[in-house]
Amino acid sequence: MSYSFTLDDVAFLRSRHGEKALEMVSALALTPASMLADITEARSRYAPHDAALIETVRCRRRAAAKLRESGDMLFTDDALQQATASAVSAHRAAEIAARFDGAVVHDMTCSIGAELRELVRVSGIRGVIGSDIDRVRLAMARHNVPGATLLVADALTPTSTADVLLADPARRSDAGRVFRLDQLTPPLLELLTTYAGRVLIVKCAPGLDHQLLRNRYGFDGEVQLTSLDGGVREACLWSGPGIEPGRRATVLRTRPDGSVSTFEITDREDDDVPAGEPGEWIVDPDGAVVRAGLVRHYAHRFGLWQLDPQIAYLTGDSVPEGARGFRVIEQTGTSEKVLRKALAAHDAGSLEILVRGLDVDPDHLRKKLKTKGSRPLSLVLTRLGRKGVAFICEPGVRF
Repeated sequence: MSYSFTLDDVAFLRSRHGEKALEMVSALALTPASMLADITEARSRYAPHDAALIETVRCRRRAAAKLRESGDMLFTDDALQQATASAVSAHRAAEIAARFDGAVVHDMTCSIGAELRELVRVSGIRGVIGSDIDRVRLAMARHNVPGATLLVADALTPTSTADVLLADPARRSDAGRVFRLDQLTPPLLELLTTYAGRVLIVKCAPGLDHQLLRNRYGFDGEVQLTSLDGGVREACLWSGPGIEPGRRATVLRTRPDGSVSTFEITDREDDDVPAGEPGEWIVDPDGAVVRAGLVRHYAHRFGLWQLDPQIAYLTGDSVPEGARGFRVIEQTGTSEKVLRKALAAHDAGSLEILVRGLDVDPDHLRKKLKTKGSRPLSLVLTRLGRKGVAFICEPGVRF
């Protein structure tokens, strides 16, 4: 159970005494083995704010991998979990500035201000407003984003004339993670209705059924699926004046120097690709491309083709930059007996198993195959038509 901050806690953490206390607590290990002694030490000096200090330091340590320059930020555990990674927020902020130069942007569910921090850094954005109904998180945002205008407001009550509105409905309730559109806080459909006719950007879970949203509820904007370093982070809905309907995949990758590369593809590109025999490589497109329904568009751009029209694996004689490729060694059947014999012939040791289109549990299958060799390999299981097929490959490589 995470600690529940109070406004008094936030006021203390923002004070000079609180800053000194955070320096002291930051020097503690705060590991499972040391936690009892660390809590005793913090409590002896800083009660009743010892728990707030410890929770803040622990959140800052976790935030380092997700948010840039987060060493002086204030968080709640839930707010940190929901906060958008800096690379994703920074890309969105730059896009807003490019599409709506000189705009005022209002983040209507600003929480502790992680997204606001990226918005205020962009020169093409004229002003930034943040609002939330959680007064504790808003107090933290005042510390985290001193350059923003902040106010207490319900996202479903229009409170500004900003050019661009941004919302990130909470995907958790007291009972845990929620999945239905009407269970979000605030509900997605109410947001879309309340701000119809204005530029609205709504961040949603990557598993959002955007086809259902479009077909049943009449959403007529753009759906953007964004991934970062191979993991799909969000589905973002863009709607309002100047937004064309469609689907877009945005693939962000962190380079060794810390900068971020960007690849994008949309449904406005050609998707005329054949299905055919496997080439030298099996290509596994980025998850954002798959979830956006743009596998065929991606294949056309890079001269790839499909193994099967209904399966997201692609094939070709080269692998696009940023994609994961598996060089084919042998194609076999999918029975355990056939796989065990073929893998043994290739001296298979550690085995990565990827599955699409078949009802196979990779972990269960790996245990049953009992590979004992020395050569690391990848096994790609899929189907061609109604027939299951396996590809024994060299270990997957990110290009």
